[in-house]
Amino acid sequence: MLTAFARAFKTPDLRKKLLFTLGIIVIYRIGTHVPIPGVDYRNVQTCIDNAQANQGIFGLVNMFSGGALLQITIFALGIMPYITASIILQLLTVVIPRLEALKKEGQAGTAKITQYTRYLTVALAILQGTGLVATARSGALFQGCPVASQIVPDQSIFVTVTMVITMTAGTATVMWLGELITDRGIGNGMSILMFISIAATFPAGLWAIKSQGSLAGGWIEFGIVCVIGLVMIGLVVFVEQAQRRIPVQYAKRMIGRRSYGGTSTYIPLKVNQAGIIPVIFASSLLYIPALIAQFSGGSAGWKTWIEQNLAQPSAPAHITLYFLLIVFFAFFYVAISFNPEEVADNMKKYGGFIPGIRAGRPTAEYLSYVLNRITWPGSLYLGLIALVPTMALAGFEADQNFPFGGTSILIIVGVGLETVKQIESQLQQRNYEGFLR
Repeated sequence: MLTAFARAFKTPDLRKKLLFTLGIIVIYRIGTHVPIPGVDYRNVQTCIDNAQANQGIFGLVNMFSGGALLQITIFALGIMPYITASIILQLLTVVIPRLEALKKEGQAGTAKITQYTRYLTVALAILQGTGLVATARSGALFQGCPVASQIVPDQSIFVTVTMVITMTAGTATVMWLGELITDRGIGNGMSILMFISIAATFPAGLWAIKSQGSLAGGWIEFGIVCVIGLVMIGLVVFVEQAQRRIPVQYAKRMIGRRSYGGTSTYIPLKVNQAGIIPVIFASSLLYIPALIAQFSGGSAGWKTWIEQNLAQPSAPAHITLYFLLIVFFAFFYVAISFNPEEVADNMKKYGGFIPGIRAGRPTAEYLSYVLNRITWPGSLYLGLIALVPTMALAGFEADQNFPFGGTSILIIVGVGLETVKQIESQLQQRNYEGFLR
């Protein structure tokens, strides 16, 4: 692997792409430490040093922003508005015929959908930025911090609007940086920035485990956690690479004097066809009751129940509901992202068929049957990966946002595999051995 990496840097065009990507990453990480106007940076650091600074309902967004959310920097919202906008547009494609028609138009339609995604990203950034500023002004962003209400000293309308505009511009800049990586660098830009944001939280999380440990100065706990993380990464790589290959045979056709078809291929159906989306959906949905309870006054019975059950990751009710939501959203997302009838119609149109299965409706029913069968282990795998690290690391007094949590591992491994495969393909075009064999 190291030899292949060295060869990649020796290739001029690959070296330029890798260095360009690294340069964008450096700019992105610098932006995550530049505070926005109107924020008292000393008070923010005081609250971050507080034991509860990394807890609460903002942990997920803070992880995706590389820790920039709680520091209230220009890139505080990170890539989350773009991810949310992309998911919304993908879901609306199934519901709105106009978007579905654009998706079928090829590159021109995809460019139009991308433009809509950018507009929706800016709108969501304005909405989320306003919510973040309001939360910071009220002191709810850092619960338990004595100076939480003094993070924004000047609460005038002008300062508030300036803060929202700055964070919105930061989100647009992050989106632009991601697109630059996609066009001129290596890998998918948005995924690379997400990868870097999550990886940036690893050192602090690992050092917290070491600091809280009691065996040999915390080094034994540190080593055990590293071993658990490596084992989980290995298991995720194994499952993410697993797929069911459905053979497809194309009949030979004569067009003029030329013969077309007669080839064999396959339809790759991954065991984890839904990817990380079900985990993000389930996490976001579970945060809604906790968010409502946090901003509601009084001590009503329903608020107490939510705080003791749904807001606590180690509570049995939270674990059970989280697991069930992941399984449900896995089936839901697979159902809207893979259309067996459309695949069967395209195969029939070009003379393709599955050996032993008649073309048309029987093919669609067979694909649906196989997809449901492999989605069950895929959904259970997602649920276990999302829950097992949290329960296992609870013995080390790690919080729910520890880097080796299920969401972090799934994103890190998924993005890493895709990026390595892209470098591998470019190396193979130059007759070099790549990272994968």
